[in-house]
Amino acid sequence: MINNSCLSGKSQFVSWPRRRTRPVFVGDVQIGGGAPIVIQSMTKTDTRDVEKTINQVRRLQEVGCEVVRLAIPDEEAARALKKIKNETAIPLIADIHFQPRLALVALESGVDGLRINPGTIGPLQKVREIVKEARRRRIPIRIGVNAGSLEKDLLAKYGEPTAEAMVASALHQIRRLEDMDFDLIKVSLKASDVWRTLSAYQLLAQEVDYPFHVGITEAGPLLRGTVKSSVGIALLLRQGLVDTLRVSLTSPPEEEVRVAKLILSAMKIRSWGPELISCPTCSRCEVDLLKIVKEIESWLENIDCRLTIAVMGCMVNGPGEAKDADLGVACGRGTGVIFKKGRILRKVKEAKIVDELKQEIKIMIGESGENNQQEGKGSEIR
Repeated sequence: MINNSCLSGKSQFVSWPRRRTRPVFVGDVQIGGGAPIVIQSMTKTDTRDVEKTINQVRRLQEVGCEVVRLAIPDEEAARALKKIKNETAIPLIADIHFQPRLALVALESGVDGLRINPGTIGPLQKVREIVKEARRRRIPIRIGVNAGSLEKDLLAKYGEPTAEAMVASALHQIRRLEDMDFDLIKVSLKASDVWRTLSAYQLLAQEVDYPFHVGITEAGPLLRGTVKSSVGIALLLRQGLVDTLRVSLTSPPEEEVRVAKLILSAMKIRSWGPELISCPTCSRCEVDLLKIVKEIESWLENIDCRLTIAVMGCMVNGPGEAKDADLGVACGRGTGVIFKKGRILRKVKEAKIVDELKQEIKIMIGESGENNQQEGKGSEIR
């Protein structure tokens, strides 16, 4: 959660123009309709292992996830949703493929949303049954199109899973649901290729006003997947095409959430806690900067306050280049100069840099908290 009582004077949100969409609620979380962009992830446990899945859902919520999706491979998994739902406090979405009846069991188990893939969900009559029950319960459905699982007739028509083919798949399913008097719809058009994904969302945005769930699917392991996801999602964010997102990584789901938060923070759309900036180091650096940065970064994860902290390896990249930071350190030979908003406070030995910087951060948070106590607000170090 963001503690708005502790805002940096330099922290500014950027109001990127966003596509106008209708609102959809997944549990108590609004998606679209001008709501803040929502972060999602997906459990990687066996949903049938209720205890492990509950623990992972809780960990995801702790790191900032706002909606969690779970794969439902069979009826046992669908029925497990009831207990998982009862033991967690975050909206849950059931991911359904190949077996439409599992969507009905998931709805019966109290799930907050459904994801169905037009290429794998089955015949019209089965979809009609799902829609009827979802409408009765006021549960939204995400039409999740994947380039790798398009309908055979569309592949035959377009020759390959092009952006146009993906949009045709989405529109076909959207019109189906609309014909059934159902409009609690979200849409995703995911491919592992950035440009195909971007093009698909651009095309569909001209046709419908349903909120978009975005991501680059099968992006890869942590480093490669983070780079590809960051590029694709940033392009989509800049064009106002994002209402909710998931970063898909071959890594623990908590990493997906952390990367998503960093993307939104870097774009100055949403912010979680302090921003840490640090130089890449060079031969001018005469301290163990990597160790210092790692310790500060780990400690800052427990700070619920928007500040900018700079850790610089030498005076070249010191108070001058980092003058916009709230607090920072510029290092010399076995020493560091602590500075606040560009003003030098004192010089400390290398062994004391981390402790001294922590202390100044605590002081700044305390000052901010005192300034806001009159408004009934407070700052927090957890």
